[in-house]
Amino acid sequence: MAEHACEQSKILVVDDERSIRDGVERVLKRMGCEVLTAPDGEQALAILQKEPVSIAILDLKMPGMDGMELHQRIREIDDTIVVIIITGYATIETAISAMKQGAYDFIPKPFEPDHLKIVVNRALEKIRLSREAQSLQAERERTLIDLDREKSRTRTIIESLPIGMVVTSTEGEVVLKNPAFLQSLDLSDDPGYGGQIDSCVADPGFCDFVRALSSGEYGTDGEVPSYELTISGNKYLLARGRSVMNEKNECIGAVVTLSNITSLKMLDQLKSEFVAKVSHELRSPLSTIHEQLSTVLKDVTAEEPEVDQDLIERAREKTNAMISLIGDLLDLSRIESGALIENRRPVQVTDLLSSIVDFMGSRAQANSQNLVFEAGEQPIPEIIADPMALESIFGNLVTNAINYTPKGGEIRVRADAESQEIKVSVSDTGFGIAEKHQEKIFERFYRVKDENTRHITGTGLGLPIVKGLVDGMGGTIEIDSKPGKGSRFTVSLPLEAGNRTA
Repeated sequence: MAEHACEQSKILVVDDERSIRDGVERVLKRMGCEVLTAPDGEQALAILQKEPVSIAILDLKMPGMDGMELHQRIREIDDTIVVIIITGYATIETAISAMKQGAYDFIPKPFEPDHLKIVVNRALEKIRLSREAQSLQAERERTLIDLDREKSRTRTIIESLPIGMVVTSTEGEVVLKNPAFLQSLDLSDDPGYGGQIDSCVADPGFCDFVRALSSGEYGTDGEVPSYELTISGNKYLLARGRSVMNEKNECIGAVVTLSNITSLKMLDQLKSEFVAKVSHELRSPLSTIHEQLSTVLKDVTAEEPEVDQDLIERAREKTNAMISLIGDLLDLSRIESGALIENRRPVQVTDLLSSIVDFMGSRAQANSQNLVFEAGEQPIPEIIADPMALESIFGNLVTNAINYTPKGGEIRVRADAESQEIKVSVSDTGFGIAEKHQEKIFERFYRVKDENTRHITGTGLGLPIVKGLVDGMGGTIEIDSKPGKGSRFTVSLPLEAGNRTA
């Protein structure tokens, strides 16, 4: 380290004795240092005006300008130069005086080359450390400037974003928010920073959502959590956010954005109203056509060609499928408006499930299937719910199980009681559902089509209706299925299955 510093440093040796100058120069050059010499103070000052010097070795007693005076002149020119005093009067008073005036060290005459090397190496190490400290300080200042510039740039970007944004700490305190955030919430006054999110938004669900994000409860599994909130009764906002993680993968807060989805909500409402209107208008004429086709089919005589009978039968099946589709669309519209979960009353689920199994039993027998119902060991309590909604949920699941189970298969319906909820599972030994389809089967009109299912007719709305009803009643539905191994749908409903969308 000292040799590297010596290569970067020039040393000035000032002594009126030539032998001392030459001896010091030889020792320092062997150390790899660049050495300048001067016989007196005036020539030394002239050299300092032209050459940058890191260390000055000065003789204390010289004719004319002595070492102490030269030391003061050097400090006036450059106080970073490290000064070492050479003196033949090695007294404590001389050393103290030199140190008080800023000298780094002194060497008494006569001195050995090793002593000179030690003192110079210490001075070179001091220079090296000083340079590193200056470099670190300069780097720190540059970093602070860059951070300040980046902070200013980030704040400017956030404040100019057209969507609302709020940044929170781990405790859910507001750290940063932009004007669009205040505009989204219709806030005329800025509540400032440092307060909890409750000071900005009165929606408890939204505040819990932000606090959960801020504490890292949602994790970072790739999904972006969201929450819908309503402002002033007619303005809808979609909040989406992510937890902010540091380099140690620790949550340090959250970033939440607000998007105005009022127009999308209105469009969705118009679409639902349009579907309901059109479906209602189509149901009556299609029902009439279906009944007329049934009548014609009954009146067909044995002499008429079988192809005509087949055509009429297929037409009757198609109209029946369209009537079923229209019924499903109307059910979806009512679910979205909350009108399909209205008549809440005590329902004995075991009786309802037994009735569904008995009703569907003949259809299962026609397919040589075994349809059974079983209740768990614990008594099944009554549930407060809309019986029509429950019939639609479990009727659709049983119908699906019959449709997607080959002849000779088994469909098992089971009910169990658990603390404050009931669980109903519908299992079959049917074709099963591949994992890639399981996330999509609750989407409207989505149907799994393969060699086993391509001949099965359906609207693709049965499971969306089930999901909508279960969600509306505050429950959950889960699927466990493997291709060729069958499927099991499990519905969990609270004992007070209310209307969550009302």
